[in-house]
Order: sequence, then structure tokens, then C-alpha cells
Amino acid sequence: MKNQTRRSFLKHSVAGAATAAAAPMILPSGVLASAGAPGANDRIVLGGIGIGVMGSSHMRAFSGYEDVRIAAVADVDMRKAKAAAEGLGADAYQDYRRLLDRDDIDAVIIATPHHWHALNTIHAAQAGKDIYCEKCFSLTVREGRLMAEAVKKHNRVLQTGMQQRSGEKEHTGCMLVRNGRIGKVSRVVTHHYLSPWLNGLPEEPVPPELDWDMWCGQVQPQPYNHRLTADSPDITYGAWYSMREFGGGEMACFGPHGLDIVQRALGMDESGPEEVWTEGDPFESVIYHPDTYPDRACTQCHSGLKGLNPKVFMRFPGDVTVEFGEDINTGARFIGEHGTITISRDHLSSDPPELIEAPLENPEIQLFRSENHHRNWLDCIRSRENPVAHAEVGHRVATLVHLGNIARWVSEVTGETGNRLTWDAKTEQFTNSAWGNHFLDRARRAPYQLPDVL
Repeated sequence: MKNQTRRSFLKHSVAGAATAAAAPMILPSGVLASAGAPGANDRIVLGGIGIGVMGSSHMRAFSGYEDVRIAAVADVDMRKAKAAAEGLGADAYQDYRRLLDRDDIDAVIIATPHHWHALNTIHAAQAGKDIYCEKCFSLTVREGRLMAEAVKKHNRVLQTGMQQRSGEKEHTGCMLVRNGRIGKVSRVVTHHYLSPWLNGLPEEPVPPELDWDMWCGQVQPQPYNHRLTADSPDITYGAWYSMREFGGGEMACFGPHGLDIVQRALGMDESGPEEVWTEGDPFESVIYHPDTYPDRACTQCHSGLKGLNPKVFMRFPGDVTVEFGEDINTGARFIGEHGTITISRDHLSSDPPELIEAPLENPEIQLFRSENHHRNWLDCIRSRENPVAHAEVGHRVATLVHLGNIARWVSEVTGETGNRLTWDAKTEQFTNSAWGNHFLDRARRAPYQLPDVL
């Protein structure tokens, strides 16, 4: 398979927009919202939705707390659900709505592919469950807004799985930048995160215990391939996140960690950029097929193919430019009047070095830090306070992810780069790009549409 032409890309995009159907997927009649919360001496009862690498990791971590019990797990692949349930002493379900229908479950861990986060989260909020949602928070900007509104409407406690926000060095670095240690910030450089492939994986027989139609969910059914779901002992991560149909590529897999640091250090947790654009050659959509790219790991997106991904730039209030241009995965370098501070996972450095050596004294701006990301969520389930990476934070960071991908997709359909797309962070719309607004959401097939929570 060869690279798509711009014409075929447009046809693919518009055809996808024509698949919308009428009715949303609805919950079982027994699921009702609850205002209750566990008492101080009660165990928090959890359910797990999605039993991949991250879901299994989170459930192992939470099961280690004395005040937590994992009572049920759900996965569209009953092999995975049963195996996880047996190891945890829990019940197994193939349909997550059966798990949500249980009155004894207080909260859920959502670690499904990105195209399922919105429906899982909204249904969980409607069912009165608190939520730990893996990043990337959403698949589209519109989905993220609906998720945040559902959490707010049903008074739920949601933590987004951006654990670097609870890291000591990450917190210290953001505090230094926010409190003026490098003076006025003029420029930020983050990683050159890559956008997703289109799925061209060959069809294989569907395993008998996998509900493949439900796995595809809102997406028009794709051919099953074991690479998508990591159904092989030699595959750790499913390739779904590298495929535009199901995820946002490297931009959405690793990007939320680094862009969360950018957002927090610039004080943009409830806002966003004013402009986004690309420079270089226009983006080229590529259909991934193992015969075409045998030396590329499909779970690493366009690894080694940066030439097909033009650089993304964003301009934030205060005339701060963010460039997606260096190898600073899960972090960013902040450039100011007095030097630079670089923050990434468990890393903090500066030029000159003394910028980070002296502690802040009586800082004007205080940023909350939780010492443990999982524990912070559990404590907030009891207190009903917002955790460190609450729903609005998760949504705003995911929006940066989506804007980066959208800027590239717009460059492809227009054949131009350098055109600045003006973003209104309040209305969450572009003010000068119909194509940009087109990519803010996508069509969903019945019965997997999202309920209207606004």
C-alpha cells in the first residue's frame, strides 16, 4: 500500500462524516446516579474497564492499598477479563455496563482504547461512579467537553492518568517557571510528537471470545488483526493507538505527559493557545501495512518518518510560542529572560544550573502536588475534592493533542502550511478555519453515539 493522495484522504474524511446515526448507546435501566461516597473506614470498591497493559498495571497498583477492593473487571475479550478477574478474586464481564449496574462498586478505572473513553466515562458518571481515566482523555475535542460536563453534572471525582503531574521534579520545575525564576517566558520547545497512521492491517480470524463489533464501538468495523489488540505474546502494546481510527498516534500516547507540563507551567489549565499552525511540507497520511513498512513497529506510529509530519507551533497568551521540535519526550524546555529550565519525566535541569538550585521562598503562585497519583484519587473519592489531574485538566491537555493533529490534517487537505488557525479556548472553536472545525469531532455509528449531557 502506498501513501494516500490528498483526494483519497478527503474522500475518506467526508465519508466518515456521513456515517452518523440517530440513537446513542444507552445504559441498562438499573443504572442510576448516586451522590454517596465511602466513609472514612469503608473500603473503596473498584471496577476495571479495559484489561490491557495499562489497565492491568493500574489494577495491580490499586489492589495493593488496604482500603481498596477490586470487585469486578470488564473487557470485550472474555479471555482477558477472566484471567484478570481470577488473579484479583473479582467477577468478569464482557459488557462494561453490567459492571456499572452494580450498586457495590464506588469507582472505575477506565483503560480502554481512546475511541471508548468518552462513552465509558459518560456512562460511569451517569451511574454514579468516580473515575480514573487513562490518557489521552478523549479522542476528539467535542468528546472531551462532553466528558468534563458529565463529570461535573453528576458530581463525580475524576483523575486523568497523567502521573507526571504528581512527580516531585515536574512539580518543582513548574513552580519555578510560574514564579518567574527565568523571567518572562518567550518560547517553549517540546517533543516532535508524531500523528497517527491510517489502518491498513490485513484481516485475520476473530478470536471466539472477543466481541469484535463492540471493540470497534463508534468506528465503522475494521478488519480484526492481532496487532491492534496485542493478542500475541511478543506484542506489548496494541497498535490501535497508532491508528487514526482508534487513537491519536504518538501525539496522543506520549504527548499528554509533555503537554501537561507545558499547560501547567504556563498557567493554562483552564484555557489554551490562541493560534496553531504547521511549518514545512504539508502532512501526508500514510496507510500502515506490515508489507509496506516491515521495518517499522506499527505501535511506534511514524517512527523515523518525521518528514511526513510538519512541525507544529502554538501561540499562547502573553505571546509565548510553543514549538513541537526537539527530542524532549514527556517534557519541555522553557526559554525566558534569565535562562532555560527543562522539565521531563523525573528530570529537572537548567541553564545556568543555579536557576534550579535555590529554593523558592514565599512563592506567589502555589501549585498543588500530590505525592502519589493513585492515592490522591482515592483520597479525593472520600473528600469529594478535585484531584490534581481532574476532568477539566485532562480535557484541556487532550485539546492540545487534538489541535496538534488537526493542524497537520488541515495542512494536508489544503496543501498549505504556515496558515495560522485561530483558536477560541472559550467556545472551543476555530474562528477562521472550517476544516479545523470539521476535525473537532467525528461521526459515530449506531448504537455508540454519545448521550447529550449538556
